[in-house]
Amino acid sequence: MSLGTLVKTIQDIMRKDVGVDGDAQRISQMVWLLFLKIFDDKEQEWKITIKGYKSPLQSRFQWSNWAANSEGMTGEELIDFINNDLFPSLKKLATIAGVSPHGKVIGSVFEDAYNYMKSGTLLRQVINTIQSDVDFNSSDDRHVFNDIYEKILSDLQSAGNAGEYYTPRAVTQFMVDILNPQLGEVVFDPACGTGGFLVNVIEHVKKQFKTSKDSAKLQDTIHGVEKKPLPHMLAMTNMMLHGIDVPTNIRHDNTLSRPLKDYGPRDRVDVIITNPPFGGIEEDGIEKNFPKKYQTRETADLFMALIMHLLRPATGRAAVVLPDGFLFGEGTKTNLKKELLEEFNLHTIVRLPNGVFSPYTGIKTNILFFEKGTPTKNIWFFEHPYPEGYKSYSRGKPLRIEEFDLEKKWWTKRKQNEYTWKVSAKEIQDKNYNLDFKNPHFVDAIHLDPEKLLLQYEEISKKLNETREQLKKELMLAIGKQ
Repeated sequence: MSLGTLVKTIQDIMRKDVGVDGDAQRISQMVWLLFLKIFDDKEQEWKITIKGYKSPLQSRFQWSNWAANSEGMTGEELIDFINNDLFPSLKKLATIAGVSPHGKVIGSVFEDAYNYMKSGTLLRQVINTIQSDVDFNSSDDRHVFNDIYEKILSDLQSAGNAGEYYTPRAVTQFMVDILNPQLGEVVFDPACGTGGFLVNVIEHVKKQFKTSKDSAKLQDTIHGVEKKPLPHMLAMTNMMLHGIDVPTNIRHDNTLSRPLKDYGPRDRVDVIITNPPFGGIEEDGIEKNFPKKYQTRETADLFMALIMHLLRPATGRAAVVLPDGFLFGEGTKTNLKKELLEEFNLHTIVRLPNGVFSPYTGIKTNILFFEKGTPTKNIWFFEHPYPEGYKSYSRGKPLRIEEFDLEKKWWTKRKQNEYTWKVSAKEIQDKNYNLDFKNPHFVDAIHLDPEKLLLQYEEISKKLNETREQLKKELMLAIGKQ
């Protein structure tokens, strides 16, 4: 059974359960079950590879002891065990003192998890399906976890809320390739969703490994925060499947809830790569965590203030996805852009076309690349074109990583072409820090030679008159026949 089919099979079983209402609950239920299976598979590995490894779980709460036997607990006994024994025990791991890092990972995942299923018989069928068809110690099964991941995200989208934390894989990979994070650099995604950016960073940095200690170094330098329980659970699972065995640096929290002044030199990072939520409004009081000039309830603006603050002086660099509204917006946005030009080198803005985030949102977006420490002299704009024959992207025709070869070839030897243009910091300052510069090479049909336009107009008018006369004749003919 393919993993895509596995997800559908599990969801079909869950649809029969009266306790599970809608896609979001089905996905949440499936993710915590998959997490426990993955954790159990990893524990089998850790017992061999980690000297003196001791499970943070009591024996009866380990998947292999309560779930693995297809003839094991079922019906009311299973539901009672999960609701009254398993979940309370796992949730406690988030708060009790002296828990091992592995235990903290479980506690963090189950802090806001919930068992929606009411039928122990159907739950047993789901467990048996997972047990028989998924072995995460098999490199093949681990490799195609992306199938599960993409299917879950697709289903989340139909539940109406995936756009908040999904960035197309081609965009994440391009941003990582350009930033080129190095082993030992601290990388942070303050709104990490299901972990897409961080997974790309992990795969990128793994190519630099030279010794057995490099894996531990990578684990220490990958950081993320996610506010919502379900994407956080997916991110934790995703990290474990990509070699971050103890992802305690992926926190379940609201990054914006900590006052900006409380972040000191130790909190600075080398690389920030993110797609912060945009269009959202933060709860009352969150804006008070920021200096007056940045106080707004608009989520993306607060994230930009945080990102700029957290980058390490002189070496910090970032790539951030932002909507068009940030480029031309005023008020707090103007204050942010002024500081961005004065204290950062905002060297490149890649303008993405419509449909890149389809079907999650139709909002036009941009990728801002900047470095901390030197003021901006010029900004290069790169308008990413559609492939030949495309008028937009869609789920069936998504943006592909190969398309970014245009940007990559241009990046180090920059010259103006039909997709690129350069604007000075002075021009931007004169426009009150409006960054919404259109492609000057694009010639719309309205700019054609006026004489040609007049000829086109006369031709169209002539055809309209001919059609009108023909209709009049037909109408008179019809009246005459009456």
